[in-house]
Amino acid sequence: MTAVTETPVNLMRQRGAAAALRAFLPESSVLFEREDVKPYECDGLSAYRQVPMVVALPENEGEVQRILKTCFTLRVPVVARGAGTGLSGGALPLGNGVLLSLARMMRILEIDPRARTARVQPGVRNLAISEAAAPYGLYYAPDPSSQIACTIGGNVAENSGGVHCLKYGLTVHNIVKLRALSIEGEVMEIGSDGLDAAGYDLLALMTGSEGMLAVVTEVTVKLLPRPSRAQCMLAAFDDVTKAGQAVANIIAAGIIPAGLEMMDKPATRAVEPFVNAGYPLDAEALLICEADGTDEEVEEEMRRMQEVMRASGATEMRVSRDEAERLRFWAGRKAAFPAVGRITPDYYCMDGTIPRRHVGEVLRGIAGMEKKYRLRCANVFHAGDGNLHPLIMYDANDSDQLQRTEAFGAEILELCIQVGGTITGEHGVGVEKINQMCVQFTAEELEALHRVKHAFDEHALLNPGKAVPTLARCAEFGRMHVHVGQEKFPDLPRF
Repeated sequence: MTAVTETPVNLMRQRGAAAALRAFLPESSVLFEREDVKPYECDGLSAYRQVPMVVALPENEGEVQRILKTCFTLRVPVVARGAGTGLSGGALPLGNGVLLSLARMMRILEIDPRARTARVQPGVRNLAISEAAAPYGLYYAPDPSSQIACTIGGNVAENSGGVHCLKYGLTVHNIVKLRALSIEGEVMEIGSDGLDAAGYDLLALMTGSEGMLAVVTEVTVKLLPRPSRAQCMLAAFDDVTKAGQAVANIIAAGIIPAGLEMMDKPATRAVEPFVNAGYPLDAEALLICEADGTDEEVEEEMRRMQEVMRASGATEMRVSRDEAERLRFWAGRKAAFPAVGRITPDYYCMDGTIPRRHVGEVLRGIAGMEKKYRLRCANVFHAGDGNLHPLIMYDANDSDQLQRTEAFGAEILELCIQVGGTITGEHGVGVEKINQMCVQFTAEELEALHRVKHAFDEHALLNPGKAVPTLARCAEFGRMHVHVGQEKFPDLPRF
């Protein structure tokens, strides 16, 4: 896979689509001049860029509905976008399509403290939900590192997690209801205000579907009571294998921390000058563990975690003395991506998930790949659930480095599959990992995914070419032995 090159714009098609949208949208809500649409050319995966043909900026569900109906009639593909913080190219626009930005739909519609829910529009920032719920002693648990900017609609599209996902779950575990529109503009209400909904679990199907099945216009999320106390511990190790085993030992002991994160030495050394979190710089690996709950629960859990860490070979342990220090411990982990950005022209953030027992093995494998591809890599990840985030450092101005970086990332993902893991934990597949889908899934499984897509979007107009590769693409990639003639949906667009 190589960086996307710009597709020449069909001016007649562009002007026609823009005119059709401006028939019911204000002029400022339909952009097509190059200087206006270029800021939308990529999401957080900046190695892949494509200037969109048209950008539409609706302010309410009715406008979204008319946009989708218009695009369906014109057979113009649509890519939905939130804040653009995604890291897999899921919101990469199409040169012949409409980029549907939901950023203006940022109203918190209702906070229900009794039901412990919030009903919000898709452009609401993740952190804004917790801020709005704070007066009621409530908060929204999933907390991606980009939570100050990322939107709840994007979180639903990618099934985002965060440092507290081990105990409190991913987005799919923290939403109860969606309101969404099909490409034809049909309104769908998925899920229920109750504890369960009859029929197929379409809520789970929609969450993580990367905007390929419908466009979300409203999300009802669960709110949790804010814990009365939280305390954090740093544990340093002189070997990454020991740190990985310590993670497995904590879970085996029946402890489910609120957060359990890991950083290797390159990541720690990048972060410490950036935030001054007080991290030990000589450690080969650092674990950040948090306990929350009542005073008694926190004290007991911290005592047990310290025992496990000590028995697992921790060389040093530090427990936060107050809330300021706890936040400082977390600040380093949350700032890992921008901190690495200070020491390299560019970085490529991967996202794979492995069984916890293979953490040491996979990190040793990544170290070997650094030598093979002659590139540095810092590792930060949600150790509790095995969600890796290797940060491969490179210079995008050097095409050879970019190619080596892509090969490095692909090999990491295939190693994840080899040890029984998967190619994504929370960033999605997008365009970044689409070839590795051919490695993880069989032809029959991919056909089933295409059938689901076809049921919701017969003409493949919603985010086409993302997440699920065609069987022909897999055959070309050479990692799945199928005949091109076996493909059941030849009309689906290739990317």
